[in-house]
Amino acid sequence: MDQQTYDRGREIRAAVLGEAYVAQAATGDDFSTPFQDLVTEYCWGAVWGRDGLSRKTRSMLNLAMIAVLNRPNELRTHVKGALTNGVTREEIREVFMQVAIYAGVPAAVDSFRIAREAFAEYESS
Repeated sequence: MDQQTYDRGREIRAAVLGEAYVAQAATGDDFSTPFQDLVTEYCWGAVWGRDGLSRKTRSMLNLAMIAVLNRPNELRTHVKGALTNGVTREEIREVFMQVAIYAGVPAAVDSFRIAREAFAEYESS
């Protein structure tokens, strides 16, 4: 593990998803801790830590990809992260409209439902 990349990843992950989320993810066991370390270093440090795209743009891309992949738990998490990164509800709506056209209406239907739930969770936190 590259400690500097890991530390950068933890910083970014906490800024986007919240310190409580990162702390909870870090309370894994022998089975899941190595995976969480990989996610922190590789996804959040090596990729999210690059300068080529803003966090807002990365969030919008993630919403589209995760919606298409039908990963509701990750979508809920990343909707809240997108709000933190300055993506508006209107922009989230437009991302999911785009998903409907290019990936199918059922994927967008689920995405809109999950986003509404995530908005409420985000507002209550």
